[in-house]
Amino acid sequence: MATKTNRYSEEELVTLLKKNQQSAFEYLYDNYSSALFGVISRVIPDEEKAADLLQEVFLKIWKKIGDYNTDRGRLFTWMMNIARNASIDLYRKEKNKYHIDIDNQVGVIDETLQETISINTLDLRGIVDKLKPERKVLLDLVYLQGYTQKEAAEILEIPLGTAKSRIRTALQDLKIYFAA
Repeated sequence: MATKTNRYSEEELVTLLKKNQQSAFEYLYDNYSSALFGVISRVIPDEEKAADLLQEVFLKIWKKIGDYNTDRGRLFTWMMNIARNASIDLYRKEKNKYHIDIDNQVGVIDETLQETISINTLDLRGIVDKLKPERKVLLDLVYLQGYTQKEAAEILEIPLGTAKSRIRTALQDLKIYFAA
């Protein structure tokens, strides 16, 4: 088992992980599990489900460590993205399961309402597609995928101020498109 005195640089840790060194995996879990659990808990408030998901996330990390590329970002950011995406997937799965159960109990949904929702969804997509790509991707990261503005800026490797400005401008543009 890795002792608390073991310290690895990120480069050393990645090298050892890719060589499947057990001590590196133990070090990774000991030093990053609480941070990743925090990311998961923000999306999945049920502590038991969050703890189960943390284990699944580490399995994904361990299985996919060979895919990690140091040129695309830091190890922690890569792991955080895996945790966040797994959390969002579980949230959506649970949410969808809940809605499916309600639909089964309530029966058929009013077709007129369904058509209205579909039309509004298409309208929204059309409006969002009018935005510049650099603004659209930020809205996707922040509002659809659940990243903070700071995390989105890190992923896109742009200054935080730039990310905030683009998001603000995109929201102003959407306001204009909706008013039209």
